[in-house]
Amino acid sequence: MRHFNIAIDGPAGAGKSTIAKAAAKKLGFIYVDTGAMYRAMAVYFLDRGIGSQEEEKIREACNSAEITIRHEDGRQQVFLNGENVSGRIRTQEVGEMASRISVYLPVREKLVKLQQQLAKTSQVIMDGRDIGTCVLPDAQAKIYLTASTRVRAERRLKELLEKGLECSLEEIEEEIKERDYRDMHREQSPLRQAEDAVLLDTSQMDPEQVTERIIAIAKERGLEI
Repeated sequence: MRHFNIAIDGPAGAGKSTIAKAAAKKLGFIYVDTGAMYRAMAVYFLDRGIGSQEEEKIREACNSAEITIRHEDGRQQVFLNGENVSGRIRTQEVGEMASRISVYLPVREKLVKLQQQLAKTSQVIMDGRDIGTCVLPDAQAKIYLTASTRVRAERRLKELLEKGLECSLEEIEEEIKERDYRDMHREQSPLRQAEDAVLLDTSQMDPEQVTERIIAIAKERGLEI
């Protein structure tokens, strides 16, 4: 039996994780946050004082980093060498590091292998930068989720303010633009819309509307509920 997989790609701050989680809950699918896996790898390098430009050290260190995902009480938990790092991976520093190390082939190969195995054993919704183009090219439903840089910056600012962190909207938007450029121009698996993906701009949509649209797209692609 081939499992039905949904691939969601898009730039930082487009709401991929929030929407994928909500859709997975409604459909009874497993949600796989690939960004969290890269962030866990970023934590590994940061803890060891390895800089994002130290390619050789990153290549060597990859071999001793084990990233696993478990679902406990309906929530995804990310483990790094047996330690639950779910609470550490959402900082701005880790996010920036994750974007920079994702360009290295050894990092990508290690995590993509795990992601593909998860998709073979379960019905999954997976979000990231290259899910529909590289990780799950045969996914039955593919969505490219995006929003304007200003809207994405406003969403990110709201998240940070809710955590008690003070940030500048302009600085956040500039960081998003820089990250978009890096993600779209990296040599390995750049961010782009798959030819058979549905483009969905969420700038003027609320999460519920986006979730329902993604479920509708999955049904259009053959998902039976």
